[in-house]
Amino acid sequence: MYKEKKYRRWTGSDDLVSFEVIEKQTDLFILAEKNLRNKVRAAILTYRGYIENYIKKDRRFFYSLEPIKVDRSVPEIIKRMADASKKAGVGPMASVAGAIAEFVGRDLSSLSGEIIIENGGDIFLRSSKIRTLGIFAGDDSPFTGKLNLEVPVSKKGLGICTSSGTVSHSLSFGKADAVIIMSEDTILADAVATAAGNIVKEPRDIEKAIKFARAIHGVKGVLILAEDKIGSWGDVKLV
Repeated sequence: MYKEKKYRRWTGSDDLVSFEVIEKQTDLFILAEKNLRNKVRAAILTYRGYIENYIKKDRRFFYSLEPIKVDRSVPEIIKRMADASKKAGVGPMASVAGAIAEFVGRDLSSLSGEIIIENGGDIFLRSSKIRTLGIFAGDDSPFTGKLNLEVPVSKKGLGICTSSGTVSHSLSFGKADAVIIMSEDTILADAVATAAGNIVKEPRDIEKAIKFARAIHGVKGVLILAEDKIGSWGDVKLV
């Protein structure tokens, strides 16, 4: 069943065209230099196909809440998800939204120099200018609508992924309103956001979760919101 993502109402950019593409459980919101809906749909089907076909061969890839080994001859998206889950200590499907966002985004690199792809709160962004992203931590959070994240120029691509134990429908064992991880590897950012989110059972766990996330090679920034408390580390600039 489709559920409106209210935070998308806030999203827009004068220099980019926005559009949505939905295929099964994949629901992408895209900002690009032109409407690339058909290209995006084809890319989604390709990468979903890789994941769905692999799950048919190994159901553990779908159900496991811990890292699993995969053969090195598997499609690149499967390999990257398995590698990210190993680093973060979570199951491979914890990174599926970030994986789809990044792989689709990189497929569009020759068609749009500026690209922002949001997939359920997980973002792949490539831009030659500074961008500002709004932070949604639930309707009851004192930070929703009050804080924005300034994202630096990233011509190679940057992942900004969010996990929530109070807002998202995705599985989380924590109670954080928002755990945001920044990394040049969007798949890693997604996996680490889930893992760090699992740590935050109450606001006093923010420091522990930041310590965990910052120790993972490739993580560039951490921002955690829980009730009325906030913590950050690394390349995080709030405006």
